[in-house]
Amino acid sequence: MSAELHPAANHHLPAFIAPPGETDVLLTVMAVFLVVAVLAVGILFLRLHTLPERMAHRTHKLQFEIVAVLGLLALFTHMHIFWVAGLLLALIDLPDFGTPLRRMASSLERLAGTPPETLGGQPNSGLPDGHLAPAPGTRVMPERTRPVLEPVGTKELTHA
Repeated sequence: MSAELHPAANHHLPAFIAPPGETDVLLTVMAVFLVVAVLAVGILFLRLHTLPERMAHRTHKLQFEIVAVLGLLALFTHMHIFWVAGLLLALIDLPDFGTPLRRMASSLERLAGTPPETLGGQPNSGLPDGHLAPAPGTRVMPERTRPVLEPVGTKELTHA
């Protein structure tokens, strides 16, 4: 092949037109740019998409699993309401109801005299049945005895 131009062609061709048999530099640069741009937009999309999950994980929220499931639903169903719900749930602090309920249950077990499996994170060992070790820093109250109930009618009622 010769490098001569066709007689009908313009003799002043632009710089981006590659001569026959040579590498098209502009095509190569644009192909690399296109691959980098697609990867950058994809990474940006996934970072934005996982924003609620990262926010809930960073602040150790109780509802982290729910936010993660909502994010997956939004990703696979393309319904943005799941993403918005996950974002709102990641921003809201839900109150911790479990700790006060566990403390109340432990106190009620202590009042009832039934030994819990663990008290203060340690097993209840070395104590007689029905006796619990007081929690550290608590005041020990003397044992109360129940009043003896007498059947009605055995005692005379007196009116003052």
